[in-house]
Amino acid sequence: MSEAKLMIQDKVPEAWIDYNGHMNDAEYVRAFSWGVDQFMNEIGMTEDFLAKSKYTIYTLENHICYLDEMKLDEPFEVYMNVIDYDIKRIHLFFELYGEDGKRAATSEQLLMGINQEKGKASPFPEEVFNHIEELAGKYKPAEKPKEVGRVIGIRKKK
Repeated sequence: MSEAKLMIQDKVPEAWIDYNGHMNDAEYVRAFSWGVDQFMNEIGMTEDFLAKSKYTIYTLENHICYLDEMKLDEPFEVYMNVIDYDIKRIHLFFELYGEDGKRAATSEQLLMGINQEKGKASPFPEEVFNHIEELAGKYKPAEKPKEVGRVIGIRKKK
């Protein structure tokens, strides 16, 4: 595991198991979405803040790599790294680990700050931006994870 921030600890519930007998692909997205929710709380964007400020975060892009199966009741953890950020956007990288340190999935995400009253992108409020800078200082990976910046496609054999 990289130097990353632990965001979620849980176990795979029965409702997440599909017809193949393992965690459904959509549920990996749910677990990473919970990670974004936790990230928002970490930077001060609580439900109360969102309601008062009319400022939120939208997901612009999300790339998931499925690396291993997760089974019923298997404990899992979601970790986060900050890849990059600016005054309106943040580039995050999440990893989902199962039992015995099994790296089961990754999620690379680009998020943008949104002024809900104007309905458009807007700089992060100062107190939020300060928290982002703090997290980036602590949880920026020494090396870019190999899944960051991947392009989807069929590789042709030579």
